[in-house]
Amino acid sequence: MQTTHQTALEAKHAGLDRKLAEERLRPMPDERTIAELKKQKLRLKEELQRF
Repeated sequence: MQTTHQTALEAKHAGLDRKLAEERLRPMPDERTIAELKKQKLRLKEELQRF
């Protein structure tokens, strides 16, 4: 059974996926932005694995 917190984390994770995809589609993607988004996504993934 999913908790509200888990659902919120999954929504944030999906949002980061969208932001990563958008950044990669830019003519000159910012590698620092991509790296930061990946770090945030990894932190969320690790937190989700605790459930």
